[in-house]
Amino acid sequence: MEEQVILVDEQDRAIGTMGKLAAHREGLLHRAISVFIFDTEGKLLLQQRAAHKYHTANLWANTCCSHPLPGEAAIDAAHRRLQEEMGMETELSFAFAFQYRAAFDNGLIEHELDHVFIGHSNDVPTPNPAEVANYRWLDQRAIEADIHAHPERYTAWFKLIYQRAFDWR
Repeated sequence: MEEQVILVDEQDRAIGTMGKLAAHREGLLHRAISVFIFDTEGKLLLQQRAAHKYHTANLWANTCCSHPLPGEAAIDAAHRRLQEEMGMETELSFAFAFQYRAAFDNGLIEHELDHVFIGHSNDVPTPNPAEVANYRWLDQRAIEADIHAHPERYTAWFKLIYQRAFDWR
């Protein structure tokens, strides 16, 4: 059975569920999570999304991102996906939420109310190759320079929120 996402209204109230792919085909607003892990030097752990992802494959993004399952709290989804994607566990704190909409070349649309969580760790990640192609730790200056030179290498949501995440760290 296809993974379900939580459809929400503009105030983040759940209004139903839908298959993940169907929600992205129709561009319906749904709940999401994004996790940003910083090390003690202030570097952010980025992941390169796996090549087989149905959208934004091979693009760089924050440490992990996904969707809460129906009945799952956003913080619990953040912990679950950090473990599933990067093989890491650490304390996470809610930082902020934001809404965005981005259309992709393959006809899919991300329309998400994204809950952003911040954590700190110096652990070496053990990425799940089904989710992550590569990872790297970069400081804010290096990220900004690379996004300026190669914006096509990064996901739409990451470019919208990475600066805010650095402010929260």
